[in-house]
Formats: sequence, C-alpha cells, structure tokens
Amino acid sequence: MAPRGKRGGRGLSFIFCCFKGNEQPEINLQLRQDNNLALQSLEPTLPMPPADELHAMFTELVDELDLTEKHREAMFALPAEKKWQIYCSKKMEQEEIKGATSWPEFYIDQLNSMAARKTLLALDKEDEEERNKTIESLKTALRTQPMRFVTRFIDLDGLTCILNFLKSMDYETTESQIHTSLIGCIKALMNNSQGRAHVLSHSESINIISQSLATDNIKTKVAVLEILGAVCLVPGGHRKILEAMLHYQKFASERTRFQTLLNDLDRSTGRYRDEVNLKTAIMSFINAVLSQGAGESSLEFRIHLRYEFLMLGIQPVIDKLRSHENATLDRHLDFFEMLRNEDELALAKRFDTVHVDTKSATQVFEMIKKKMNHTDAHPHFMSVLQHCLLMPYKRSGNTVHYWLLLDRIVQQIVLQNDKGHDPDVTPLENFNVKNVVRMLVNENEVKQWKEQAEKMRKEQHELQQRFEKKERECDAKTQEKEDMMQTLNKMKEKLERESSEHKAVKQQVADLSSRLHELSSRPSVPGGPPLPPGAPGGPIPPPPPMAGGPPPPPPPPGAGPPPPPPPPPGGPPPPPGMAPFGPPPPPGAPMGLGLKKKNIPQPSNALKSFNWAKLAENKLEGTVWTDVDDLKVFKVLDLEDIEKTFSAYQRQQDFLLNAKKDSEDDTVAKKVKELSVIDGRRAQNCNILLSRLKLTNEEIRRAILTMDEQEDLPKDMLEQLLKFVPEKADVDLLEEHKHELDRMAKADRFLYEMSRINHYQQRLQSLYFKKKFAERIAEVKPKVEALSRASKEVLQSRSLRQLLEVVLAFGNYMNKGQRGNAYGFKVSSLNKIADTKSSIDKNITLLHYMITILEQKYPKVAVFQEDLQSVPEAAKVNMTELEKDINNLKSGLKSVETELEFQRSHPQDSGDKFVSVVSQFVTVASFSFSDVEESLNEARDLFKRALNHFGEGGSTMQPEEFFGIFDTFLTAFAEAKQENENIRRRKEEEEKRARMEAQLKEQREKERKAKKGKENCEEDGEFDDLVSALRSGEVFDKDLSKMKRNRKRNQNQNSDGSRERPITKLNH
Repeated sequence: MAPRGKRGGRGLSFIFCCFKGNEQPEINLQLRQDNNLALQSLEPTLPMPPADELHAMFTELVDELDLTEKHREAMFALPAEKKWQIYCSKKMEQEEIKGATSWPEFYIDQLNSMAARKTLLALDKEDEEERNKTIESLKTALRTQPMRFVTRFIDLDGLTCILNFLKSMDYETTESQIHTSLIGCIKALMNNSQGRAHVLSHSESINIISQSLATDNIKTKVAVLEILGAVCLVPGGHRKILEAMLHYQKFASERTRFQTLLNDLDRSTGRYRDEVNLKTAIMSFINAVLSQGAGESSLEFRIHLRYEFLMLGIQPVIDKLRSHENATLDRHLDFFEMLRNEDELALAKRFDTVHVDTKSATQVFEMIKKKMNHTDAHPHFMSVLQHCLLMPYKRSGNTVHYWLLLDRIVQQIVLQNDKGHDPDVTPLENFNVKNVVRMLVNENEVKQWKEQAEKMRKEQHELQQRFEKKERECDAKTQEKEDMMQTLNKMKEKLERESSEHKAVKQQVADLSSRLHELSSRPSVPGGPPLPPGAPGGPIPPPPPMAGGPPPPPPPPGAGPPPPPPPPPGGPPPPPGMAPFGPPPPPGAPMGLGLKKKNIPQPSNALKSFNWAKLAENKLEGTVWTDVDDLKVFKVLDLEDIEKTFSAYQRQQDFLLNAKKDSEDDTVAKKVKELSVIDGRRAQNCNILLSRLKLTNEEIRRAILTMDEQEDLPKDMLEQLLKFVPEKADVDLLEEHKHELDRMAKADRFLYEMSRINHYQQRLQSLYFKKKFAERIAEVKPKVEALSRASKEVLQSRSLRQLLEVVLAFGNYMNKGQRGNAYGFKVSSLNKIADTKSSIDKNITLLHYMITILEQKYPKVAVFQEDLQSVPEAAKVNMTELEKDINNLKSGLKSVETELEFQRSHPQDSGDKFVSVVSQFVTVASFSFSDVEESLNEARDLFKRALNHFGEGGSTMQPEEFFGIFDTFLTAFAEAKQENENIRRRKEEEEKRARMEAQLKEQREKERKAKKGKENCEEDGEFDDLVSALRSGEVFDKDLSKMKRNRKRNQNQNSDGSRERPITKLNH
C-alpha cells in the first residue's frame, strides 16, 4: 500500500487558494502536527535563484499542475518571492514523499489483484475496508497529485484496469462501496483535461460505465448518471451517451432504451434523501439528453427522443414527483415540461393550429392529410395508407418487426441530414435516405417534368403580366376615384364655407344700402364740407369710359407708334417647329445678297441625311463662303457611287465579295431593302424602346389619344418616349418620303405616325405629368406634414421647455464671468453638452450626468423624445428642394391647362379623349395642389414661429439645420441614456457577482470547516463543476428563463381563449 503520511494534495490546496479571491493572499503551508491542522508561514531556506532561472523552474512546476489558462495567468502574475515560496514548498513535499513516481504502479497492481479476487464472500470486514481505502486513496491521488502522476497512470493503462475491474465484479462487489469508489476514480480522472480526453477517446469506457446502472446501490447510480449527464455537455459526448444507452439496453435485456431509468424514476426506496437524489440525477440526465447535441437545434430530434420517454410513461411519473416538493427536483421537472411545451407549440405553428394532440391518431391523421392535400405527395401518402392496410396484423409471429422496420425507416427519413449522418444511433445501418431517393428518380422523367415546368412557368409569367396590367388599371381607376371623392368633399366644404361667407357679405351690403338710403334721405346741412366721391351720401364718381366712346388723346409729337395690343389670352401657340410669320418683304426687293438659286443635281433615290447646321444666307457676306463654288465639285464626284454608298435603303450586301457575288446579293437586297432617313443611332435606340414596349404603332397612337385609359404605357416608358419626339428635320424628311410608307424602317414609320398626331409632344408631356402627379404629391406631402408637425411639437412640448431650463441652470452654474449669467442660449449649444467630460471618469460626460439627474428629479423630462416624434423626419427636409418641387408641379400643371385650352379650341378627332380626361384631371389636381401649397405656407409660418420661439428669428436657418440640431441631440441623448443603463446594469451585475462570491466563499469556508477533521481534501475541477451545475440545474437556467419569457408572452397573446395546456400538466 502507498504511504499515507503527508500527501502532495495539501500543497495543491494552498496553491489553489490564490485563485479564490481578487487579491493575492499570503501563501501558507498546512502541516500535520499530531493529527491537528495548523497554519505556519512558509520561509524557504534556499536562496532565490536569478529571475530567468526562477521563471524556467516555476514554468515547469505550473505545467505539472495542469491549471486552466486563467489560473496559469494568476500564478505567473505573483511576485518573485511568492513564486519561490511555492516552488520550495512543492520540492519539499516531493522530498518528503519518496518514490512518488512509483505510485501508479502500486495502484494498478492493487486493482489487478482485486479484480482477480472477484468475490467478497471470503473477505472479512477489515479487508473489505482496506480495499475500499486503497481505491479512495487512488481517487484522491488522481485529483491532487501533479500532472506527471496522471500521465504515468494513463501510460500504464490504469483506466483499462479500472474498467476491467468494473466488468469482472460479482454481485456483492457491485452493491458495495468499492463500486462507488471505482466510479469516483473515473470521475476524478475526468476532472483532469488529459484524463478526460483519455476516457472519452477510449472505445469502451462510456459503455462500461453505463453498465453500472444495473446496481441497486443508489450512490453508485447517482455517480454514474452524473458522469453520463456531464458527458452530454462535452462536445462529441452526446452521441457516445446514446450509444451507451443502446449498449445498456442489450446488456440489461431492456425492451426499449431508458426503461431502467424510468423504472427507477417511478420506484420508491423509502429513504427520502436517497430517493430525491436519485430522481434528481435521472431527470438531470434526461434533460441533458433531450436538450444537448442535436437537440440544441433540431426540433425533430427532440420530439423523436422525447417520444421514447413518453411511451415509457414519464408524464404520470413527473406529476407524481411533484409531491416531493424539492426545489432542485422541481427545477428539472419544470425544464422538461417547459421544453416539451415549447416544442409542441412550434410543431403546432407548422400546421397553423393552437395545439397538436399527439395522443390522438385521428387528429394526427387529419393534420397529415391537411398538409398533404393538393400536393404531389398526396398519391404516395394514400398508397402508404393502403399498403398499411395490407400489412400482416396477426398477434403471433414476426408481425411487430414489420411495423418496427417501417417505424425506423420513417425515423431515419425525418432525422437524417443531407450528408447521410444520423444524430441518433442509426436504427438501420447503411441506410442512406438521400441515395435511396436519388435511385428512385428517372432522368427522362426529370427532363420531361422540367420542360413541362418551363412551359407552365412561361404561361404563368404571361398570365402574371396580364394580371399585373389589369391590376394597374384597377389601381389607377381606384386611386382616381378616391382622389375625385376627396376633391369633391373638399370642394363641397369650400363651397359651403364660401356660400355662408357670401350670405354674410350680401347681408352686410343690404345693411349698408339701407343705411346709405337713410343718409341720402336726410336734409343736407348747409355749409357742411362736401363728401368725398364714393362715400355714402357723396357725389357718385363718373363712370369709366365705355367701349365705343371717344378715343384717347393722340400721343405727343415725336413718340413712336403705339405698341400693338397684346394677344388675346388663351390663344393657341404656334405649332412646333414653325416660327411666327413676319411681314412679307416689299414687292421687287432682292432676296438675301442677290444669290442665285443653285442648280444642284438630284439623286434618283433617297439618301442618308447629313446632320449639319446651315449658315443663314444673311451671314454669308464677308466670309469664305462667298468665294466657294460647290457646283464645280459635282462635275468631279462620282454621284452614282455616292448614291450607292449612302442610300437610305438598307441593303444586304458585302462590298468585299467579287462581282458575281455582288450581283447575287443585289438580287436578294431588292427583296429586303428598307427606307431609313433618320440618324442610325437614334433609330437603333428607338427600335430598342419599341421592342420593350411590345405595342403596335396603332396601339400607341390609341393610348395617347385616349390618355392611356387601359394603362398600356408605364411611366418609365412614357419618359423614354419623350426622348423620341419627332424633330422638325425628321418630320420634313419623313414627309418627303410618305409615299414610300410601306418600305419605311420600323423607327421611321413610328416617328412618322406619331408626327401625324396633333400636338403629339404636348399630349405626351401632359400624359406623363398626369401619371406622375399623384406620385409627386405623395412625395411632397409627407415632407410638408413632417415640417408642420415638428414645428408644433417643439413649440408645444412642455418637457422640452423644462429640459432647456435644466440645461440653462447647468450652464449658468458651471460658467463664470462673461460666459455665465445667461438668460438663454442657442439651440446648437445642446449638442455641445456631451463635450464636457467628467474629471473623475473620462467616459462620463455632462450629458450622462444630466440624464441621471433628469431620471431622478424630472422623470417626465427624461422621456421628452416622445414629444418630438416628427423631428427626425423633419430634419431630412430641404426647404429649397421642397419649394423647387412645388414650383415644378405648379409649372407642369400650368402647361397641362394651356394644352387643354388649345385642344378645346380645336375640333376633336374620333377617339380623342384628351379634353374629357384632362378636364377631370385638372379639376382634381388643381385642388390637390392648392391644398399642398396652402399646407406649405402654413408649415413655413409654423417654422418661422419655431425659429422665433427659440431665439433664432434673425437667422437664415433652414429646417434641415434647425431640426437637425434636435435630431442629433435626440440621438446623443438616447445613446447616453443607453450607456447609463449599461453602466447601471454592469454595476448591478458586479455587485451581484460580489455577493455571490461572498456567499460562495462563506459556503466553501463552512464546507472546509465541516471537513476539517478529514485527512485529505479534494479540490474541485472542471468536470466537477460541470457535474455540480448539471445536478443543481444551473446548466439549464438560461434556456429555462428564456422559455418562461416566451411562455409568458404566449399566454398574454392567447389569454382570450387559448387552448394551450398548463405547463405542469402535460398529460400523455
């Protein structure tokens, strides 16, 4: 047996105390003095080596301790003297314990000898206790010895010795304390990072540990369940646990997995403490299996695994366990039921229902039927049901295995991912769902289905386009109707208001007339002053001269003739491209400079036009052009070649081929030639537009004449059409060749036919304005309304006024001399509040501090941003751009009215609805525009009031600048408020953490005192922390609180008749 004197574990005890608190404590060494523990200050007898050498020695020591990164940093942060003290203490312990490296061999020999002697019947009580003490000593050594001890134990295959011992135990050993101690050794080994990795990598370790669930020893069962539950929380451990449960099913001859656990959960032991501990361990294990691994993200996996427990009858058992009234156990029960409730709600949401009763075969069938109806899968679903009818159903034989096979196939279809991996232990090996499905698909069928789908997609696209077109027509008509009704209602209100005003004025005129009559009937006072003309009772002023009266006096000598009278209003403007005619030249006057008309040769066919800018004849004198004679050039030019090269007809020919080929191409060209007289680039762009428009020239013409009643011309197409209005030069060229209309190119013919529409450009502009008017009004109106609302808000907000008072008080208090003693400040100063930093904490500004004061003293002011909801929107309004938009609307509406007057004064062709449609539009649009214009004037006045209200009346500040100041301040205020909240929350968390640390420290101190009489103490490690968190349920706290919040929200939403079951009564 190993020596049991002074152990190395005590050295680790005092080292770990360095990490318990925030401050570095004094390092003390506990020494044994006649079985009494005392504290004695450690004073190293050896001199301290140089810093580099000490660092190397200390690093070697820390590596042996296998500390976490946090503890390593804390160790290296210690002063050099304390490092030397720790090093000397460890070396002294190693000197005292001779042959420490041989301990693993000792324990392994002992384990092998115990395993060889399988029965305890031949042992007396003292021998049994000795064996148990040896195993307990191994457990303590694995926890407290340096890292090299664990490494040596692993290298000597000590884990295999423990597992072999577990496998070879007889019934008496299984039910003894030795079994519990052996499980404790594995737990101690897993408390070390290297040992834990070794246990998890062992092929049989978890399976053999799970076999210990067969014992009746409650402590052993609890220890095994804690290990298995904690392994679920380790990456990659969840699948190992499922495999171990499947292994245990075969080992214990269970009918299904987890059957032993459910039996133990329902069994009563008669001892309350043991019974609660066991049931808590089982529920923590079940929760870990359900919520970890694939259960963290997969609803299907959780429902699949939970169904196993529900089929074993866990729900009635849970209801019965409530009677124990144990807080920790209730915590695990709550988590199980709340997780189940959340999953069933999520499942119900998939079927758009409140609750899915999985116990009811009828409801489950109805849900599946509803899901499958009108889908391609419905025939296959019916086929599955019909074949299920034909499956064997005899009670004897292997009938149940057929259904088991079907069950497992469906399970794998549900659970298996795209890569063929199963989150649960594969019920059917080498069964890859994706590969099987791929084998069922026939490539020819896929191709046919794709072609059919493409065809249907095209048909659907065409139907969608037609539907969208009709929808646009309906929307336009509906919007037009709504606008008309709004306009009529507003006009009605305005008419009623004006009628009442007219009656009041009429009554006032009647009163004045009667009063005037009374005054005129009175006798005049002699010597009184004459009344002014037009005054009541005075002489009536002479009437203005009537038409046809004497002419006005002639102008004074030397003055020019009187100006011509202005044209009558509303007269039609001259047609496009034609200048007003001036007076004809007097007869016999020479033309220009007396230039003769040139005798220019004429081509036999139309040629491409040369887009030049002609010089006017009256500007030729004194230029080079008077000496130029182009008639001589015609004698030199090959006019036939020019005509051939620049013909307006488009020929299919290749000039690089030989003469024979040319003659053949000329024959073909005669069949396909087209006439094009407009510019090539312009024609190309016009063709692109027409191809996108997908309308014939006649349909475009009809849409323009009817003002697009059928919504054939989208707004973007109208905008493009305006770029292709026929110019005067184009019209002249096209008119020359109108007799060749059939041979005109597509673009030429389009421009020619559009040029035949009277006032085509003006009609197109009016139609575009009509279509864009509602959109432009909708863009302008919210800006105007935002400006009005924001101005009213800053004028009427009491909270803002109080805030300014507080800021003014702060400013006067903090500023002295010329900068203080203020009666007000510019609003831009609000954004300078955050520039003043605290002298205590640079992260705290005057704004942070002021918000704290407001929340304490002026809680209503602290939420002043609720009064300024429209300020951020108003900060985006540019008044210049807004007024520009309004003026554009005004000028556009004026142009439409002018065109309307012109069309009214001319006869209308059949099918021309311009006057009727535009008249109605102008009536509605004029009123809508006047409404927006009035709103803008009102907003402008309110904004000026707001400027004056805040002392900015003399400035030229624009809304975006003025409200931008408030918007910036609101943002900074909200951010600072959030930062204050974060600081407050952080402070509360620190205080809470400090309280918890103090409580934990106090609890640990109590535990230390309670175990003071024990010789060896065991330090908690990472795996112990994991087991402790799992046992208490803390590992589920985050999910539990989240589910409680979700449940509370769902209860609030469904409080008016919810069918959701209560959490604690999930009956199955």
